[in-house]
Order: sequence, then C-alpha cells, then structure tokens
Amino acid sequence: MLRALMTFALLSTSTPAPPVPAKAAQASACTAPEYHQLDFWIGDWDTFEPDGSGSSEARAHIDPILNNCAIHELYEQIDGLVGDSFLSYDGVRKLWQQTWVTNRGSLMVIQGAFKDGALILEGEMHGKEGNAILQRVTWKAEPKGVREAAVMSKDGGKTWVPAFDVLFMKHH
Repeated sequence: MLRALMTFALLSTSTPAPPVPAKAAQASACTAPEYHQLDFWIGDWDTFEPDGSGSSEARAHIDPILNNCAIHELYEQIDGLVGDSFLSYDGVRKLWQQTWVTNRGSLMVIQGAFKDGALILEGEMHGKEGNAILQRVTWKAEPKGVREAAVMSKDGGKTWVPAFDVLFMKHH
C-alpha cells in the first residue's frame, strides 16, 4: 500500500507541462473588427472644451494592452485627479465595458455598444460618499480629435443632466 502511495505521489509530481512557445503566447484571440472599434482613441492626448478652445485641463494616455484585447486609459487632470480605466469588448455578450477608478474614491462600471459611429456606455458611478449615480458616456471621433461626453441621472434615469463634455486633441 505504501509503495502504491509513493508511486502515485511520484507520478502526480512528474514532469511539468512543456512551456508554451513564445509565438503561441503572443497570438491574440481578439482579432475581430469589434475589438478595434475604439482604436481611434488610442494615443497621447490633451483635453479641451468641446470646441477645442481654452487651455488643456488634463492629459490622457490611451494604449492597447493584452494583445489588443483591452484598452488602458490613464487620465491625469491638472487639479490632481487621476483616473485609470480598462475598456474591453466582450465577444460573448457583444458589448463593450469600462471599469474606471479614481484616486478620489470613485468607481464607475458601464457597458454598452457602438451605434452610429459612437461608443455609448451606461452604468453606475459610485462616489466615496456611497451614492450611486447613473452615467451615460459617449465617445466619438471628430475632425479635431475624440469627443467624450457624459450625462448623469440622480433619480434612476427619470431625468438626465450634463456631467462633462471634453475634446481630446493629440498632444504635441
């Protein structure tokens, strides 16, 4: 019996699986066109009023990550607000989703789809005060850059008011 247990122990700790070849590890499952719908936003940006006027209030770095399976956003405002987000396309549900977190305790989880050339995501924003606010955010390519605008509702979607409206222009 002891010999059988020792044999089982040796077999269960036998040679590990061979490493995955580097080429296979780099292959991406995210090659469908939907994964690239937001590629127009990838880059190094400064933010401005919707008409491009005024001085920049923030800098944003938008990068593809995980073999183009997700997009990472690092947003830094001049007043010290820092936001970090991951956007990804879910091929099973056919939806985009974003998780956004700030250094001021806010968390936003939104989802949605492309419609008429714009990505429209909706969900809840939770502030550090513990309140939940519905937020609908839209990204759209424009001749001068990328426009990101949002509306919010504090009454469960009965009424909506502007939350922000920003034009991302390439950083020089």
